[in-house]
Amino acid sequence: MRDIDLEISPGERVLLLGASGAGKSTLIHALAGVLGGADEGETAGELLIDGVAADRARGAAGLVLQDPDSQVILAKVGDDVAFGCENLGVPRDEIWCRVGDALDAVGLRLPLGHSTSELSGGQKQRLALAGVLAMRPRLLLLDEPTANLDPDGVAEVRDAVARVLSSSESTLIVIEHRVEVWKSLVNRVIVLGADGGIIADGTPDAVLGREGARLSASGVWVPGFAPVRPQRQLRSSGESLLTATDLTVARTRGNAVQSGINLTIASGEALAITGPNGAGKSTLGLTLAGLLPPAAGAVVASDSLIERGTVGRRRPGPHPIQWKSRDLLTRIGTVFQDPEHQFLTGTVHAELAVGPLALHLPDAEVSQRVDELLERLRLTHLADANPFTLSGGEKRRLSVATVLATRPRILVLDEPTFGQDSRTWSELVTLLAALLDEGSAIVAITHDADFVDALSTRQVQLNAGQSTVGVSR
Repeated sequence: MRDIDLEISPGERVLLLGASGAGKSTLIHALAGVLGGADEGETAGELLIDGVAADRARGAAGLVLQDPDSQVILAKVGDDVAFGCENLGVPRDEIWCRVGDALDAVGLRLPLGHSTSELSGGQKQRLALAGVLAMRPRLLLLDEPTANLDPDGVAEVRDAVARVLSSSESTLIVIEHRVEVWKSLVNRVIVLGADGGIIADGTPDAVLGREGARLSASGVWVPGFAPVRPQRQLRSSGESLLTATDLTVARTRGNAVQSGINLTIASGEALAITGPNGAGKSTLGLTLAGLLPPAAGAVVASDSLIERGTVGRRRPGPHPIQWKSRDLLTRIGTVFQDPEHQFLTGTVHAELAVGPLALHLPDAEVSQRVDELLERLRLTHLADANPFTLSGGEKRRLSVATVLATRPRILVLDEPTFGQDSRTWSELVTLLAALLDEGSAIVAITHDADFVDALSTRQVQLNAGQSTVGVSR
């Protein structure tokens, strides 16, 4: 991000847009004063909050990050929300009033003593927002705060922010690819260019109306401009790859979240797992992927899936939970909800080579696979970058690419389109559609209705607090 000249007045409500990697998160991290020192990057120019350098005005700004895990600090929900207030020296009695109000505002209705380690990704996102709201900052900075929330949760978080703004003079800057969510709440839209500078700045109607077509072409999700969707060819070959029978799944031992699940995953099929936050979607995905043991019932691989990649190697048994990591590589690949949980190396290029090298592929084939994925997922210019320095959308594309590099027959993807602009969304979905047409299978945990409409052949709806599963076509 460079060549940014702007002034935001107190009380303004700003929607910050731009293509994936344009520097949106970098800008609000700088405003929050958390970018670090000179050894962590290069800076030029001046950034002030109320006339004070941003890194010396940290108490004035509250930041909700893209990754909610990075903002969970303490073991209990109430203590975590109270942490920021305690650091600001808020009186004890007032702290706990603020904690209750903030949790109610974001719809996280859990006991104050509830363990933060037992929260789903979406619940952690609400927890992070509650912690910031309790601090009552003058500048509220939100980095895709609804990205991993179900539709009801999206509305609750947006409405919670609206209530805070209506009862305070706080200034809001929110990053969100999906413009429609925040359009009615903001009074200004600023669009960062992929090559630096600001390419649009004005009221929502002026920017999105006058510049809608151009912004859409650059990757901004503009209402009324639908992204390109792939045309599926093969729907399902009917060849069974994986079967779950009377399956019960649990995040921790003895804590079942869903039971009585019966599913078959077939070649060429995209199965979308949907439902509210906390219903067990990610837990089910990890269990199907052979990374969590079933609490009851079984997940069994078909002979055709087992035979994949067995030439010259030991043939694994029928239960994926008993497979070694190398057994999984060409059979079931998993993309975690948090992309950083699967990064292992110091560069993007090396990260993509990890799986192919573990398969002992020839150097020429490793290079071919890596270069192809870099190009397809718009990561070539980042080949030598550290994976942890990428934007949220870039990290998500890299995490998907690391799994694609070993060409597994089944892909288990947790929120695969998180953080994508409309252009990278289309490219990613098109790539996945091609894999389906070639006979792969996809299990996607998602709140993205566009993704479901574009790819899924079946949808599993998990219901929170119930041990039932609905399946629809």
